[in-house]
Amino acid sequence: MRPRNFGLRVSEPEATKGFTLYSPLWRPNTYLLNMAGEVVHEWELPGNPGGYSRLLPNGNLFYGSATEGGPPFKGGASGGLMREVDWDGNVIMEYRDDWQHHDCRRLENGNILYASWELMPEEAAKRVQGGIPGTELPEGMFNDLFKEVTPDGETVWEWHTYEMDIEDYPIHPSNPRRVYAWMNTCFPLENGDVLISLRQINTIAIISKSTQKIRWIRRDDSWGGQHDCQMLKNGNIILFANGMNTSAPHTHSFITEFNPDSNETVWEYRDDPMTFFYSHHISGVERLWTGNTLICEGSFGRIFEVTPDGKIVWEFINPHFDLMFMGDHVNWVFRAFRYAPDAPEIGGRV
Repeated sequence: MRPRNFGLRVSEPEATKGFTLYSPLWRPNTYLLNMAGEVVHEWELPGNPGGYSRLLPNGNLFYGSATEGGPPFKGGASGGLMREVDWDGNVIMEYRDDWQHHDCRRLENGNILYASWELMPEEAAKRVQGGIPGTELPEGMFNDLFKEVTPDGETVWEWHTYEMDIEDYPIHPSNPRRVYAWMNTCFPLENGDVLISLRQINTIAIISKSTQKIRWIRRDDSWGGQHDCQMLKNGNIILFANGMNTSAPHTHSFITEFNPDSNETVWEYRDDPMTFFYSHHISGVERLWTGNTLICEGSFGRIFEVTPDGKIVWEFINPHFDLMFMGDHVNWVFRAFRYAPDAPEIGGRV
């Protein structure tokens, strides 16, 4: 559905008060908005965001920014330069891996967790099933890994998607075979394990830090290339189900929260009509401290908040349209975050 107005569109009393952080995907800036949709602070990045920026508890900003290096294909929220900067943009720490993409996080211990590409071992690539035949790159097939590294670049641990039971998780038939399996989230759990999202195989999994093996996994093709899986404080998992290439009667996205022990659905958000909510790629979700849910419908640059019963109580459309690599003008947003007025991330600065 084409947005007709931009900036703030809805602001109801039930909205969760605070500040919203977002980074237009093709603009080298990160913006902090108040509840009126006004920019109260901004940071200039050294390049387009490799996904998103996030405020740390010390009030600094952590982000991945695009570099000139990288794999021989475009797309995939390419980053490379991971930085922590202060409120004024002064560099506190940086680490570079030109093949980093989609997700990077500064951990509580000061280390960095991030997703990256690598050329897949030939023997592993031969085992990959599915996808569009003949769409491998001349170099071969790529796969994902995540790494935890120290600020000095020492690798603490890593895990590669070729370590999966590859034959059991074929690429969806509509996806090219250039990458297995397209990691768009690496979410750190409190015990050090990592929850990951693998878009091209409609799968999320928990990787054990102690064994460096999969300890829990679920594939659901109805998610349609999901993004931003997270474990909530109640132990449930929430994610943005993009709904791409599914057997549903109408293309649409939805948010789902489920119990990972039983896979029972606990809560969902779908629009009515459901076709009014759809982003075939990118996008994210955040459960707020009030119980409301902040949703980023990335393809339309739409950030909105819903109550548990699905009422939209705040809505903002990114007004910045920028030229992307395919020649189209878009206002895409990868993820967005809300911070309470008294949160340490804000620290009374605005």
